[in-house]
Amino acid sequence: MSESSPTRTGDDMTVRGVHVVIDGNPAAPPLLLIHGSGATGSMWAPVVPSLATKYRVITIDLPGCGRSEPASTYAVPQQADRTAAVLDELGARNLKVVGHSSGGYVATALVERRPDLVGELVLVSTGPGHAALLPEPAIIRALTSPPFGPLVWAIRTDSMIRRGLAATAAAPITVPDGAAADLRRTSYRAFRAILAANGDYIAARTVPQRLVDAGKPLLVIFGDSDPRWDPASARQYEAVPGAELEYLRGVGHLAMLEDADALARSILDSAL
Repeated sequence: MSESSPTRTGDDMTVRGVHVVIDGNPAAPPLLLIHGSGATGSMWAPVVPSLATKYRVITIDLPGCGRSEPASTYAVPQQADRTAAVLDELGARNLKVVGHSSGGYVATALVERRPDLVGELVLVSTGPGHAALLPEPAIIRALTSPPFGPLVWAIRTDSMIRRGLAATAAAPITVPDGAAADLRRTSYRAFRAILAANGDYIAARTVPQRLVDAGKPLLVIFGDSDPRWDPASARQYEAVPGAELEYLRGVGHLAMLEDADALARSILDSAL
């Protein structure tokens, strides 16, 4: 597993305590990338150059993650509100919003709370509800679960982080430069709180239930070999009127690291 990746060359800034990187032509249509639990915006690096040929790509570290400031609560609606505040500050409207894994929950909450900001929604490997969750690999449990999680988290090495990421992939992955360092910035307490908040969000209502009446164009992209969420569960999104579903062959949970070209093409080619 290589540790190299495309170099990011965009504008790097902090907006309302949230770390933001912007790539592409400032006059191009805006696209927002939202990462999943325990991840950071740097995980998107392999797909950004392709997306930036068509879009003004806005990548964030959600509050509590990577280089963003911690928050008092990580409830999904509040994470969406903080994201909306960043977009308001940037003057971005009618975005194509792409959420990976639980980043799709924040994207969905953004649709619920600030529909004026979202033009199109793309969910990548976003589990629709608790029932779709598969058993966690042993290394993930060791890193993230009591009683040993806090101890292991404190001493985790870059190699352990990379092995943890690889455990959710179905194909060999290339870890972006700086991603492991960004991941190390997230505290165990914040990570556990984020997981709990995400669980509360989909326990209240599944993602397809939340989007049925949203009236937003929806593309769902899933790896057909995802070891974290049952790939067949993606068909639950067919309950959303007009939703499109695409499976990436031989891809697990980390499409942006496993097959960046295929993921970028799917996002670019979608005419929702």
